[in-house]
Amino acid sequence: MGVVEEAHNVKIVGSGDQTIVLAHGFGTDQSVWKHLVPHLVDEYRVILFDNMGAGTTNPDYFDFERYSTLDGYAYDVIALLEELRIQSCIFVGHSVSAMIGAIASITRPDLFSKLVAISASPRYLNDTDYYGGFEHEDLQQLFEAMRSNYKAWCDGFAPLAVGGDMTTVSVQEFSRTLFNMRPDIALSVGQIVFQSDVRHLLPHVTVPCHIIQSMKDLAVPVVVSEYIHQNLGGKSIVEVMQTEGHLPQLSSPHVVIPVLLRHIRYNIDA
Repeated sequence: MGVVEEAHNVKIVGSGDQTIVLAHGFGTDQSVWKHLVPHLVDEYRVILFDNMGAGTTNPDYFDFERYSTLDGYAYDVIALLEELRIQSCIFVGHSVSAMIGAIASITRPDLFSKLVAISASPRYLNDTDYYGGFEHEDLQQLFEAMRSNYKAWCDGFAPLAVGGDMTTVSVQEFSRTLFNMRPDIALSVGQIVFQSDVRHLLPHVTVPCHIIQSMKDLAVPVVVSEYIHQNLGGKSIVEVMQTEGHLPQLSSPHVVIPVLLRHIRYNIDA
């Protein structure tokens, strides 16, 4: 096993001519794909990995300077694909990893046959003529809550993000993976993610992109998916699902899995 492979807890399952890479978002790890993976292994070679900083990774490997922008994560994706000698993949990215995949595809479009973006946003902060869903004060309060009592913040944020209460299995699961992160790393990653702005990069993304979004998502308003669609440099398509929450693949797999499989299997008509 290579250095990058080991650091990111890479797991390879299934077999097929095409390779699918599943990339998780903030506060989760590769377990967020547990409902999807069984539907892929008969047709595809599936690559699962953990982003650096996830609770399942070694915190000693987390370089605060490298991961001060999303570029550090994009370089990780490219390094991983190169180490595994993957010549082309379908990249399924959830939340911030959708944008990480998009950034990586600008540098190395040859490595990506398509991007499937779930709950993606190029900017979470509202701006002139742009609705991201958050005001500056909202984020400062969020970061302060993370600083003051991380466990309490996890217990409060998980139900809001997933859509449900702490008796819901999917909320418990997200709360668990969120709390598994080292608090100082979680705060740093949260600040980088929620304060990121990669809108200017969208026109440079030429790889076909399938944008999948929940009807109601605390972190990403529906209008954001249309914004991405209108500003990408390549072909794209949007599907808004009748689901709630930022992690629909975890909370509503019965709805999301068929949608994901359709977008993975079929290409956008030219």
